[in-house]
Amino acid sequence: MAFGGSNQPFAPGPVLAVLDLPGGELEETGKGLLSEASRLAKKLDVAWSALCFSGFAPEVPEQCGAYGLTRLLVQPSSAEVTDAPDLQAALIALTARDQGAGVVLLPHNDLGHALAPLLAAQLDGPLYTEAVATARDHQGLKLMRRALGKRVQEAWFWNGQGTLVLTVNPQILSAALLPSMKRSVPEQVQLAGPTSAAPGKIRIIERIPPDPQTVDVSEAEVIFSAGLGCDQACFDQLLELCKLLNVSLGVTRPVYDLGWTGFERMVGQTGKTVAPRFYLALGISGSMHHIGGIKDSRRIISLNIDPKVPIFPNSDEGFVADLKAVMPLLLERVRAATGGVA
Repeated sequence: MAFGGSNQPFAPGPVLAVLDLPGGELEETGKGLLSEASRLAKKLDVAWSALCFSGFAPEVPEQCGAYGLTRLLVQPSSAEVTDAPDLQAALIALTARDQGAGVVLLPHNDLGHALAPLLAAQLDGPLYTEAVATARDHQGLKLMRRALGKRVQEAWFWNGQGTLVLTVNPQILSAALLPSMKRSVPEQVQLAGPTSAAPGKIRIIERIPPDPQTVDVSEAEVIFSAGLGCDQACFDQLLELCKLLNVSLGVTRPVYDLGWTGFERMVGQTGKTVAPRFYLALGISGSMHHIGGIKDSRRIISLNIDPKVPIFPNSDEGFVADLKAVMPLLLERVRAATGGVA
């Protein structure tokens, strides 16, 4: 029995984190997954390791060591494996069984979303997706995620039976280094390559990067957001700025109410909750609902004419200035730097 009660003692196996290394680099999501794996292993009182496919940058092991990783399992790869999620899942499942993994941890990004159900089928174990929190409980491991359009939070309990395939919502992954994470030099363990060169049944034929201009704002990496401090002229300049820098546009509820853009661009608890790498708040005072919708952003920079607005205490950096004076100057510099071409 995977979820619910059990008469057997809760004694899960170690945690195996599956790293996604786009372009061979350890990005923020990967660092956040390492941090999550370290904390989850501590909750379960088990060891943990990470698995990645070969072809990564030389600095990746050292970066992993910052999170206390002691074993980095390296799976030889090829173009056939990289472009075949079912082959990747088979190799990961084989390693999970060899390592006696109790939990296989992945980010709920495109790769994790594709691999998780395949892994659960290969391992014949429970699957839990888009977790936002975990907690050790007398019943086992408490798993929580948002449901009903993110209006409520549901909880399930894993009793430690079978290998749990767990994906974590990238928005809650933090790359922050905690004092409990003691830097280490991870041992690199080279795994055996694929025994069969047979093509996978599923094949990725092309990878198309998301367009920041149209991507869902909840998935955006960089957001420039407009508040009531923007008049129509400022807003038009912001639109051009977003196109020149190829970043996503966000707005507050009052700006949406003006009809300048659609609901899909509205940021805040009454719109879209966001967690970008960089959030630029322009002319935004910072209502409770807006702050609640951006609090998971990795870096918040704000500009407002009023030094007492609540956005400033919730920002990494704040600038007191008149947006109507700053925007034309900022746009002029960006046009010069980019040649005025979006």
